[in-house]
Amino acid sequence: MAQLVANAKPLTVNPLKVSQPIGASLAFMGLSRTMPLEHGARGCTSFNKLFFMRHFDEPIPLQTTAMDMVTTVMGPDDNVVEALATIAEKNAPEIVGLITTGLSETQGADIPRTIKAFRAAYPQYDGMSVVPVNATDTTGCLESGFALAVEAIIAELVPDRWETVHRPWQINVLVSSMLTPGDLETLRDWIEIFGLSPIFLPDLADSLDGHLIPEGFSTLTYGGSGRDALQSMGQSAATLVIGASLNKAADLLKQRTGVTDFRFDGLMGLEECDAFTQVLADLSRRPVPPKLERQRTQLLDALVDCNFHFGDTPVAIAADPDLLGSFCRFLNGLGAEVVSAVSSTPSPRLASLPVAEVQAGDLEDLENAASSRGAQLLITNSHGAEIARRLKLPLLRAGFPLYDIAGGHARAWIGYRGSRQTVFDMSNLLQGHRQEIQPHRSIFWQGTPRMAETGEVR
Repeated sequence: MAQLVANAKPLTVNPLKVSQPIGASLAFMGLSRTMPLEHGARGCTSFNKLFFMRHFDEPIPLQTTAMDMVTTVMGPDDNVVEALATIAEKNAPEIVGLITTGLSETQGADIPRTIKAFRAAYPQYDGMSVVPVNATDTTGCLESGFALAVEAIIAELVPDRWETVHRPWQINVLVSSMLTPGDLETLRDWIEIFGLSPIFLPDLADSLDGHLIPEGFSTLTYGGSGRDALQSMGQSAATLVIGASLNKAADLLKQRTGVTDFRFDGLMGLEECDAFTQVLADLSRRPVPPKLERQRTQLLDALVDCNFHFGDTPVAIAADPDLLGSFCRFLNGLGAEVVSAVSSTPSPRLASLPVAEVQAGDLEDLENAASSRGAQLLITNSHGAEIARRLKLPLLRAGFPLYDIAGGHARAWIGYRGSRQTVFDMSNLLQGHRQEIQPHRSIFWQGTPRMAETGEVR
């Protein structure tokens, strides 16, 4: 059991967490023909869009209601109605994700009432779904904003009824923000090899995996789960939930559809991969395919080959709770010691991690703990590059944002293959980190320093 340490600092020195509106906007980018609309200032949305573009290296569909000083005081409802009408007229999306920000939450925006005003003024756009999400900047992080958006999507787009017709091959998959587009591609192959057909909520692998489209450019999302697919989730045989941050969304989906779910905190490492594979085998009533069996043996071989690099190796990690938990469990299984685990936000579920303590803090806390506790490897997002340089430690980049490496968003961390590659990458970083080891000099040594360097014998 880990001891949870609260952040006692009056301010954030080197920020780790990313705001909830970014997480909520990211979730909507995994839906087909969708436009996320942030209800706030123009500068806030521009900043968020820059984060996305640097991380994914892709055009990002993201709009703003452009609140300014006057509308903030007098009321921004007209801005929202006008923004929704303009998007509907020019882009014709199937779904608009209407996301509040710190400014609109502080102003006291009543989003449901504003949506009713839009419906009354523009009945011709009733075919466009509008999903409201309250995601203030003042609390939470990217992960919690993402989870709030998934919950809102279920509440708005998944019918509240228990279906009598079921599709035994169809599987719902709720995926946490910790999973990259590369992870989702791995997850799709993992499920489909058992003859099952997944509906991902959301499906970033179909929209932000970095692919070209015949049209050349689209003002809406390039792909993702469609509205029709979401409305059929009640006919699925089961729901797979990846990431504890989605427990509330999973509870809502189960309540609305009655579909049985299976929940996993992560999919890194042998134990978690085996548990997920067994559930797929049970649902499909098929044996584990030889391809997966071989990938499992490859992971076992990698663990044997690299085991001596990880024994009691001190590691420092900073991330959102789901990703932090995955890495802590994975490293514990490798025999490494997590000497510093820093979470972007406090979460009671972190108390079960196999580490001494988990601190809610920022990257300054990571740097201080890594320095004082002798960490030999850092794991965090690209903002940790300067810390790694100052401490002269190797950095494994993981999380959001990743802006100083190519293809970071496309990397697969999960599954037997993803876990194997992560073992190799960490092992290579540790081996490549040159350790300055001073030669042992006996107390009976009678020579000079020069003789010690040249190997001369007196």
